Amino acid sequence: MKRGHFLKSLGGLSLMPFLPKVQAQSPPGGSNCVLVPSETAGPFPLDLTANEFFFRQDIREDREGVRIRQKVRIIGAGNCQPMPGVRVNVWHCDRDGNYSGYNTEVGLTYCRGYQITDDNGECEFITIVPGWYPGRVTHMHFQVHVSTQYSAVSQWTWPHAGVVQAVLDHADLYPEGPDPLTPEQDGAFNDGYDLQLASLEWDAENDEYVSEYEATVEGQGTVGVGYEERRTAEVMALGANFPNPFSAATTLPLELMQPAAVYVTVFDLNGKQVWERDLGNLPAGAHTMDLGANLPSGSQSYAVQVVATTERGRFVAVRRIARM
Repeated sequence: MKRGHFLKSLGGLSLMPFLPKVQAQSPPGGSNCVLVPSETAGPFPLDLTANEFFFRQDIREDREGVRIRQKVRIIGAGNCQPMPGVRVNVWHCDRDGNYSGYNTEVGLTYCRGYQITDDNGECEFITIVPGWYPGRVTHMHFQVHVSTQYSAVSQWTWPHAGVVQAVLDHADLYPEGPDPLTPEQDGAFNDGYDLQLASLEWDAENDEYVSEYEATVEGQGTVGVGYEERRTAEVMALGANFPNPFSAATTLPLELMQPAAVYVTVFDLNGKQVWERDLGNLPAGAHTMDLGANLPSGSQSYAVQVVATTERGRFVAVRRIARM
């Protein structure tokens, strides 16, 4: 099984954004499901599915800057519930205000990546506190792919005083100095940046910043609604593993609506294949896969891909599972 097949199954048919509304970080206690207009993707939203290595948590590569652990949670506005199994793309400039893939950075890939949300609608990235460039406050772009026909695109920023202090505290890493612009002066956030603020806290024990951001996209906290998802649902349904999270053992239920040849591949969240199994030709009906004992220790989460091949074609389902 080529890794590219897995990546294409995560929504590679189209990356043209539908540009629905999105809602930024919620107040304490949960999502408020308030939608604000989408922001521009900017001139730099590379098609991440064109490069296999963008499926990763650590997107820094060789970029210098103070480390930040960015946590993201996706909520469906229709029922204010988490959206599991959706793809979240993020990209931002480096400490000098440059974006990989453009101008002098053509061919480079730093500060770009995507992850798949877990059952709580959450994923996280390891990166650096971005720098700035003229006309823009420090910010990060993101794109949520709910299905193969529906995606949302926007941006977030952090409390301005916190970003300035982060740069001042690590002045040797930021030769351009702190951001001279405030969110109020940035035209991209003139429709209310208070709804596009991520948190920013220093974690001295791990020598990194920790940030949390919650975005509510139009739709409900359910599976995708695109054409490919509907076709797959006619062939198979991949259920939630139990227990999840697991310690030593876990089983993943698979319902086949028709006979199919089934192939299972498991990746860690940095895109490394850790297990695969050809289950052969299975009849229609309920099946279970024992995964826990087969997965190596050292990773807290995995992405499981199931490919079912029938006379009608090849159908793919992906689910994240977590280890205690």
